[in-house]
Amino acid sequence: MEIKDFIPETWKKLTAYKGSELIDKIGENTVKEVVINILCGSNIRSLTGNLTRKRLALSNASLLMTYINASHSIQNLPEKLSQLVGDQLTNTKLTKEEKYYLQWLVGLTGKSIQNVLRGNNDEFIEYLNDLENSLAESAEEVKKIFGDLTGTMCIEDKKTNLSWPVITQIFMAIGAQTLAIRGSEKSIYGKLFEKFILGSLLTILGFDYTNVNAIEKDEMIFWLSERGDKRESDATALIKKGKAVRFDIGFIGSGNSEISLDKVSRFEKELELGGEKHFISTLIIVDRIGERSRITEMAKEIGGNIVQMSMALWVREVAQILHEKTDFNHEIIMMNDNDSLKFIREKMQKVNLKCFI
Repeated sequence: MEIKDFIPETWKKLTAYKGSELIDKIGENTVKEVVINILCGSNIRSLTGNLTRKRLALSNASLLMTYINASHSIQNLPEKLSQLVGDQLTNTKLTKEEKYYLQWLVGLTGKSIQNVLRGNNDEFIEYLNDLENSLAESAEEVKKIFGDLTGTMCIEDKKTNLSWPVITQIFMAIGAQTLAIRGSEKSIYGKLFEKFILGSLLTILGFDYTNVNAIEKDEMIFWLSERGDKRESDATALIKKGKAVRFDIGFIGSGNSEISLDKVSRFEKELELGGEKHFISTLIIVDRIGERSRITEMAKEIGGNIVQMSMALWVREVAQILHEKTDFNHEIIMMNDNDSLKFIREKMQKVNLKCFI
């Protein structure tokens, strides 16, 4: 049998997935609860961090199971692992998930293959030789420092004897896996939750989601990621004829929120749609503004407004800004704090997140 044959089928789906698969992989209720909490002022990084930690815990366990299953059937696995993995990566037809798993077992991620090995097969072989020597030296060094490592890992009837060579290989594989998954999820969550939050926000406020190329009415509609002549905005809402608002959202902390302002400062002041021109203002949504930041004043200088998602009532604030800018009216503006948060939760139950992907 080959190493890939020991990968638990149950967890292959955790190895890699596209943003469009997030809801199906994690569950719509879980994702929707994260969106609701963000709309009510919770920290997106801590919320999506919980999703990442859950995926990592399951993936790490899966990787450990792969190693235990393989070592149960392959004698002297620590000495053979690099060679077996190398042979399968270069000579065996693999699925994307199997390829990722095998790369992790020898401490590699997709980026390290591009940046370190540069896709060169000779460098890959040299890397595997260096890896074996490095791990052997490391195992000997930690043995001298901490003493001999003994014990047994046992899952059901399968046992693996513990030693420093074994544990260093496992730790290295889990480290590579963790690095790959964290990098992947940061990109996925950033792009996807921008759409989820803006789409949910505008739906809650009474706008209808539409495709910019298939607009059927000229008021109370919005579309996502509209690319104009000068700059891409994350969302555009058409309030009524002649009045529209562009939204720019970024999960940017207090240290560099001016980056978002720099982007939107190049937006056009007018939007042409269906042969008609609409006055357009800009609303910038960031995670948090630092105490000494000038971004609020700078936003006003370009005729825009900025809202912090770290504030519990930021959705109501958005509605208030739209009212002041465009005469937009919505019941949430007049609600007290508790009622406005309750309103968000109730309306979110009917939001279809999948349509924003």
